[in-house]
Amino acid sequence: METRHKDTSDNLLSLTAIIIDAIAIFGGFLLATWIRFRSGFIAIHTPPPENLFQHYSVGALVATILILLVFRNHALFMRPQTGSFVDKIPRIIKAIGVGILGTAVLAFAVQNQADFARLVVGLSFATISFLVLLERYIMFRIEWNLARHSKQRMNVLILGTDHIATRLTHTLKQEPMLRANVAGFIKTNSNPDDERIPQERIFGPLDQLEPIIQDHNIHEIILTDASIPHPKIVEILMLCEHNLIGFKMVPDLFRIMTTSMDVQSLNDIPLLGISPWPLDQFRNRFLKRLEDIAGATVGLIISAPIIAVAAIAIKKTSPGPVFYVQKRCGEGGTPFNLHKLRTMPVDAESDTGPVWAKPGDERRTPVGAFLRSYNLDELPQFWNVLKGDMSLVGPRPERPHFVEQFKGEIVKYMFRHVSKPGMTGWAQVNGLRGNTDLTERVKYDLYYLENWSLSFDFKILLRTVLTNQNAY
Repeated sequence: METRHKDTSDNLLSLTAIIIDAIAIFGGFLLATWIRFRSGFIAIHTPPPENLFQHYSVGALVATILILLVFRNHALFMRPQTGSFVDKIPRIIKAIGVGILGTAVLAFAVQNQADFARLVVGLSFATISFLVLLERYIMFRIEWNLARHSKQRMNVLILGTDHIATRLTHTLKQEPMLRANVAGFIKTNSNPDDERIPQERIFGPLDQLEPIIQDHNIHEIILTDASIPHPKIVEILMLCEHNLIGFKMVPDLFRIMTTSMDVQSLNDIPLLGISPWPLDQFRNRFLKRLEDIAGATVGLIISAPIIAVAAIAIKKTSPGPVFYVQKRCGEGGTPFNLHKLRTMPVDAESDTGPVWAKPGDERRTPVGAFLRSYNLDELPQFWNVLKGDMSLVGPRPERPHFVEQFKGEIVKYMFRHVSKPGMTGWAQVNGLRGNTDLTERVKYDLYYLENWSLSFDFKILLRTVLTNQNAY
């Protein structure tokens, strides 16, 4: 059987990325020097050194080395790349920031031997970020297109025939960088197969795994059925080891979502419990609140003209108020008034009671349909964020009627309320909003709450600008 090996093209691409990043970082630092001293944009009160660029090339070299080391620590040279380019932007900017901070500290420490203008170091963060993001985007597109037109190099066998196996297949097809081919599936339990999996691609039962691996030249196995007994999983692992093939497992996210455990000791009695959420810490809540105030202020300023034009259109085409105020559940389940631009008649739910919007919802006004399709009806929620009822990013707030219904039907549903709800969230940018699978939405919401960081928020905000799935 042919064993999988490291593609030399991945090593070449990693080396290319290091070289191009080094050029962009070095050039970005010198560009900041030019802006400070030669562009004429900034007044010069102290004459610069005679050999200006030769002098500052030392700082550029230090910044280049430090940022490349941080990039390596953040796995930014790993190939193949997966995911969208937008997802990588927060990590890249964070790494550049850490590298520039290190450069500033070193510049301060050796200022008697090499004096650098603080403004140059500060400007270099912007110039380096611009050049690195530009060249990395070009590299990403080149790699993506090369992968699309390259031969698939890895045959994958999926252990499982449920909806998770189907989603994994779709995801692998959407990741051309992996150059993976789903060779087939193995049935692992007695549950009905997902109807989207062709029967001819289901090779056989789990006890026939070894001959199937040999017959279909499998390079990697991915287990999607978390219900398989632990001894059987160990047996599969040993089989993969003996055949020199890779093994991965899709965890049951709903089971492990709160498995970060905290151990405390009460005298001689150990107590095992769930670790605190990241946003339970005062420092994190403070940082997130600063993010919300800054973002909501900018958002209100930018959206004010849009809201004004929309208000005129709503008033002229539909009787009733411009804004629609609705009760939603906030942090701790406490109700608050959520503000939106009105997109339906005033009496839209007089006959039906509370119901979710759906694709092609006939209750929408013509203006309302346009506003909803671009999420413009939600712009007034910047006011909710500024007031402190909501956050820019978090689980979407639900109406009390539905909260009462779902908290008894869906396990861990109320954990969504451990922090402020958001205008956008991890579930929303993954297409889970409106009348979609609520269990899946809860998984994504809990993943966000357990893995919160400012960079994660930034990533979600960037994707929100580019995503309007299920916006109706």
